[in-house]
Amino acid sequence: MNEEKQSTDDLLSDALDVEFEVKEKKETPIVKKIDSLPVSQERLEKDASNDYSKVRNNLQDLIDTGKEAIEGILNVALDSDSPRAYEVASQMIKTVAETNKDLMGLHKQMKDINKDETNVNNTTNNSLYIGSTSELQDLINQSRSASKAFLPDDIVDVEVEDDK
Repeated sequence: MNEEKQSTDDLLSDALDVEFEVKEKKETPIVKKIDSLPVSQERLEKDASNDYSKVRNNLQDLIDTGKEAIEGILNVALDSDSPRAYEVASQMIKTVAETNKDLMGLHKQMKDINKDETNVNNTTNNSLYIGSTSELQDLINQSRSASKAFLPDDIVDVEVEDDK
């Protein structure tokens, strides 16, 4: 155990009786591509539309392939009466059903993405008003407060004395 530690390359050379040649690695600088331009809303919408189309086509192809696979495995299961073949057939049916659900979920996700945010309904359920009922009625029914006449008790006579 007092031997010097040998590198993996030396150990492999000794074990295989082959001289190991060390090749110098050429170091290449890592270059990152930076997209300095901001992404426009139009580009985002176009990318989302393209991605939706690709995913939709892929899911439809998977469903079609799954249908063909189900037909084939059912033929094998009927011919062989093997429980394993029936198990595989049931798994294929389940997978195709899940893919159908994924396709419908994709439609819902796309609908949510395209939904306009302008249709926001703000509902206030618990409001608190601090004031008299008369003031509240005046706020609710503006025509009532505008046509409300002054009563004689509301008029106050003030006498002003002239200092001449």
